[in-house]
Amino acid sequence: MTTVAVSAPTEPQKKNRIQVSNTKKPLFFYVNLAKRYIQQHNEVELSALGMAITTVVTIAEILKNNGLATQKKVCTSTIGMKDENKGRLIQKAKIEIVLGKSEKFDSLMTAATTAPEASSAEDHKE
Repeated sequence: MTTVAVSAPTEPQKKNRIQVSNTKKPLFFYVNLAKRYIQQHNEVELSALGMAITTVVTIAEILKNNGLATQKKVCTSTIGMKDENKGRLIQKAKIEIVLGKSEKFDSLMTAATTAPEASSAEDHKE
C-alpha cells in the first residue's frame, strides 16, 4: 500500500502575499488590501487556485488600470491537492501575480484620500 503525503511548500509565509478566495471576501476587500501591501512593502504578490484565478486577474487589472501598480511577474502552475470529500489527489491550477508600486502610486493615493473632503466642503458652501 502506498501513502501519498501532500504538504504545502516549506517556504515561510511572505508578508506581502495575499491568497485570494472567491468565496470568503468581496473583490474590493482584496483591492484595498493590495493597495495597503504595496504602500507598506512596495510590491504585493497575489495568488489563487482554481476558480479564484479570475478574481486575482481582475484585482491586478484594477490596480494596473488605475495607475497604482505595474506588473512584475506572472507565474502559472499546477499543484496536487488532497480532495477532502473523496480523499484522492486532484490537480489544481495556480497563479501568482507580483505587482510593484507605480511611480504615480503615492500621488494617486494622496489624491484619493483628499478628494472626498474637497468635494464635501464645496457642498456645504450653499
